[in-house]
Amino acid sequence: MANLVSYYKEGNVAVIAVDNPPVNALSPGVPEGIMEGLRWALMHDDVEAVVLAGRGRTFIAGADIREFEKIHAGHHGSLEGIHLLLADIEDSDKPVIAAIHGTALGGGLEVAMACHYRVAVPSAQVGQPEVKLGIIPGGEGTQRLPRLAGVRKALEMCAFGEPIRAAQAKAAGIVDELIEGDLLPGAIAFARQVTTRTPPLASRKTAAPDPEAVAAAHEAASKRLRGQTAPHAAIDAVEAASRLPFREGCQVEARLFAECLASDQSKALIHAFFGERTVSKVPGIGKDVEILPIRRAAVVGAGTMGAGIAMVYANAGIPVLLKEANEAALDRGMATIAQNYANSVKRGRFTSEFAEERLRLITPHVNYSGFEAADIVIEAVFENMELKKRTFAELDKVTRSNAILATNTSTLNIDEIASATSRPWMVAGHHFFSPANVMRLIEIVRGKETSAQVIATSMDLARRLRKVGVLVGNCRGFAGNRMFAPYCRESVFLVEEGNTPEQVDGALYGFGMAMGPLAVQDLAGLDVGCRIRSEFKHLEQPGLRYPELDSLLYGAGHYGQKTGRGFYIYDAARKPSPNPEVLTLAREYAAKAGIAPHPASIEEIVERCVYALINEGARVVEEGIALRSVDLDIIYINGYGFPSWRGGPMKYADLTGLPKVYAKVRQFHDRFGEHWKPAPLLEHLARHNSTFGAYDKSKAGAA
Repeated sequence: MANLVSYYKEGNVAVIAVDNPPVNALSPGVPEGIMEGLRWALMHDDVEAVVLAGRGRTFIAGADIREFEKIHAGHHGSLEGIHLLLADIEDSDKPVIAAIHGTALGGGLEVAMACHYRVAVPSAQVGQPEVKLGIIPGGEGTQRLPRLAGVRKALEMCAFGEPIRAAQAKAAGIVDELIEGDLLPGAIAFARQVTTRTPPLASRKTAAPDPEAVAAAHEAASKRLRGQTAPHAAIDAVEAASRLPFREGCQVEARLFAECLASDQSKALIHAFFGERTVSKVPGIGKDVEILPIRRAAVVGAGTMGAGIAMVYANAGIPVLLKEANEAALDRGMATIAQNYANSVKRGRFTSEFAEERLRLITPHVNYSGFEAADIVIEAVFENMELKKRTFAELDKVTRSNAILATNTSTLNIDEIASATSRPWMVAGHHFFSPANVMRLIEIVRGKETSAQVIATSMDLARRLRKVGVLVGNCRGFAGNRMFAPYCRESVFLVEEGNTPEQVDGALYGFGMAMGPLAVQDLAGLDVGCRIRSEFKHLEQPGLRYPELDSLLYGAGHYGQKTGRGFYIYDAARKPSPNPEVLTLAREYAAKAGIAPHPASIEEIVERCVYALINEGARVVEEGIALRSVDLDIIYINGYGFPSWRGGPMKYADLTGLPKVYAKVRQFHDRFGEHWKPAPLLEHLARHNSTFGAYDKSKAGAA
């Protein structure tokens, strides 16, 4: 405890300092250390007030999320220590002042609200982000916050989880005073001013009912956090604070917190939280591997992807050259970039000064002038192998020998692309997702000769670019698109069998996907999908059924959103409506191919699409294309719109139960043929009643 919490006197004020880096989480030992310090302060007659502060970069940033994981795993957690701490603080007969810098989030804010006063530096932030983990504040936060800030502000903070700055917190009544300059001396001076005052305990205040705000919060949560239960539980808990005495309200909060913590949604969201940290670790590549400096970048291709990638680098403050084959194409790319920045300014995401500064970091070119100074080049030309190899052969000549050459290909063989250079060890895939300036994911693809230094630099670069980098192996479609192919395959099959696109997409949207698979194909372009398939036509197995409806639409000139017609018809605002030609083409093709009409239930639509994703994911993990199943979960949450509250496809399978998933896959194999042959890893884990998560641990050598 002594190394986690220290305490000392500054005249008549005791200072209790939490020192649990990096974020001063309320890990086991921290609540006990604070309570020990408080008892020490109360024992000294010359101490008239207590300041609670955090050492390092922050106040108490929150509870230790690993404690929630322990409870999920069936082990005893130590969260009850926090409740004892809150009671001790509030019951202190000497005023306790929370001195906030950095962040006071979750349990950190709950500790601060149990204090009698709160002071903060202007740069500090406070918040209750628990809903992002599928739970609600469980340290009496839903009861103290509305009593301090009112129901409306408490609903905003507890149901949606976004932090607010110190000035907003002061205006709301959460913070009592802003400290300009050094926090600790200011907090001690404040403490000396309040030694004779009667402490204004948050638990003794009342929160006025606001039924309109409660109803509006439920409606907003249903739209913004579709499918999630924790936001509504948080709203119910805050509403209880406006109609019940404090202790009874705390009982409501405790019940709702326990229900949320036991839910699959909480397990899934906490899995995703730790998953983002797990994927950054690459076995065999330690901190001793030198990171190459990336000071200047270049992008080849100013289309949708290239323009977006250039913005990603500029947004990170890295100067970038943007090359196109001719002035017209380059002008279109720069116009797209300018419009994207203008839209961001209009939405309040960027200031006009920031946008102008970032635009100045992008230098357009119609040749390779300046490429010799680039530390990394990202190729984003048309998805054609010969074009990409030709581009890489040119880059090999015009760039430095130690420059990383990265390709944004979404499906093509990295090793074949690298073979066009004299330095395949400097070549990797950097597969961004569209729109690149918005989507968080980068699949970092390792070729057979890609060096450890290039991999380590790529992973570090993803962090600098504020992206989630996931390392994957080299195969057709890598990890994400390889799995996406059978997912889309089943969605087209379902329409060929008599379901409408609206039924298929509606079922998957109801499951929680950001978009249905057919709408996604329209967005990406049916021409793109069909051209990619033509690149791999030679790999199709004779006698197996393959989707044809998308090819028929492509042949009719219906490419999706870009032509206004695809699986749907799109108006000028790209709002979709049914395309009657789809059903006509589907019926004609089904009759010709001998496909019997078989409209599926919502349950079957979801199972056929999602279980196809899972079955292929099992192969991707077993083959080592993905290091761990959690890597696929993070890829799908951040790149494909899979609902985070389901944990990603592999975690969803674990929560559903692999025996159940395997049994259904076997049924589909019997009904629909070899596309549905169960993956050996899925069969093995299901027969042993195990999970993909356990397989990850066994590979890592853990118990």
